[in-house]
Parts: sequence; structure tokens; C-alpha cells
Amino acid sequence: MRLTLEALETLDAIEEHGSFARAAEALHRVPSAVTYTVQKLESDMGVALFDRSGRRARLTPAGRVLLDRGRELLRQAESLENSVKRAGHGWETQLVIAVDDIIPLERLFPVISAFDALMTGTRLRFTQEIFGGAWDALIDRRADLTVGAGGDAPHGYGLLTRQIGAMPFVFAVAPHHPLAEAPEPLAAEIVARYRSVAAADSSRRLPARSGGIQPGQDVLVMPTLAAKAAAQIEGLGVGYLPEYIARPHIEAGRLVERRVDVERAPSVMHLAWRSGEEGRALQWFRDRILEEPGIRGLLGRS
Repeated sequence: MRLTLEALETLDAIEEHGSFARAAEALHRVPSAVTYTVQKLESDMGVALFDRSGRRARLTPAGRVLLDRGRELLRQAESLENSVKRAGHGWETQLVIAVDDIIPLERLFPVISAFDALMTGTRLRFTQEIFGGAWDALIDRRADLTVGAGGDAPHGYGLLTRQIGAMPFVFAVAPHHPLAEAPEPLAAEIVARYRSVAAADSSRRLPARSGGIQPGQDVLVMPTLAAKAAAQIEGLGVGYLPEYIARPHIEAGRLVERRVDVERAPSVMHLAWRSGEEGRALQWFRDRILEEPGIRGLLGRS
């Protein structure tokens, strides 16, 4: 067989890191080995996989098809490896945990330290998602467990959930924004006249989600909640922010909290995982996160 998992991992690393040299570093291989792997694969398949004319290595249409399908093979191979290892002693080879951007990653550091003390041999990988991306990561098998998935789980995908609390939001604007002095409560039609700032949904398969945006309202989309808050401080738009993010800026005078006629309800946050997958590391993290004081306090469950 001409196609190997090693070759697919090489293509994936080049696409992710943008160059053969950085991919080699990430794979702990010498650059010449990465170049040889790609050249041999191109020769064996009779197609060019990368356009090397620019500073960044870019996939050709054929390379894109191969990588998109190949990533699914890599996920299946990893799932098989985990299944075999679980059959032996129950601990997964790797556990991928997707954390919604609304949950500060440092709140999970005590959980990671406690897991390290078990010396299970399970390799941990944390990724970050926003809005529907936390659900999408499970459906797309980019993650085994998600922390902070908001709203209701999508139906028909066999996802299991546990509530971990609810995140309160506040509507905030810059002190120099016109809405800072408008009469309260702010009517929806008044808010809709001004641009909203939203964080980009990271879903790949599911429809994008958003919250607190009025019909027809102009929207400035930012990549993270931190960037969204910074844009609102700058006066580039308005919108809801998690209370714990907004409060320090409000107290420092960088933002002004405003009442609106229809307030946004707290968003229910979940732990979520795929049904039928009950590895020991997954179970341990699921149970431990539910009791983590840093998470409970953040979500009003102290």
C-alpha cells in the first residue's frame, strides 16, 4: 500500500504549521525526512500535493482531498489504538479535551495536576472551541470530551451531557459609546442601530451559533472572547460578555454595564461526550471536573 499513516501525519503537520521545516520540528524529524516523505507520496500517486511557489506550502486541490479524507483515517486509527489499549487496562492512549473559550483554561490546571499524579500514561491534548464548536468537536471526533458546551446538545448524534452550571452575561459598552448615555432599559430597536461584536463560532459541520444579536444588526466578528471584549472597550461595537470577563473592566471604567429591556438569560454549560465511549481517563476527567471548585465558582455552583 502506497499510503501510510506516517505520510498522512506528515501532510497534516505541514498544513497545520505552514512549512516543511516547522512540520519537521513538530514531528521531531529532520526536514529532509519530511521532504522525502512528501516527494515519495507525490511520486507514488502521480500528483502534486503541495504548491511550493509561495513562502507558505499550500495544498493543491488533490492534496486537499487527500488530507481531508486522510484526517478521518487518522482519527479512526487513533480510535482503534485507544480501543486496543482500553481492552488491555482501560486507560486511553490519548484523551483530547475541547474547552469552550468561555471557560478559562487555567481553571483546569488543578485537574491536570491531579491526573498527572495518577501516572496513567494517557497523553492529554487540550483544544479550544467557541459556541457550537464545542458540540461540533465531538461530532467531528476532534475531541473526546468537551467542557463548557453551551445550550442544548444537537439531536441525532448520540451525545451525552452533564450540566456544570450557568454562565451569567452582562450587556456592556465603552464609556464613549452613544449607548452609554441612552435611557435605560435599552430597547431592542435602539440597540440594533449599533454594531454588535461577536465571537466567531468554531463549528465545522453544525450551523453557527451566536447570542444577543438583534435581527438586521451589523456584526463585527472577532476570533476569541478576549478579542471581543477588547473591541467593545475600544468602542467598535456593543454586546454581551460573560460576567466574569466584563466585571473587572466595568469596575476599572473601561466598560459601562447597561440594562436592556429583554435581558439575556445565563447560558447553561455542559460537559459532553459521545455515548458508548467510557475509557477510564474520560470517566476520571468527567467526574473530577464536576467537582472542581474553580469551575463551580465560575459558573455559580460554589
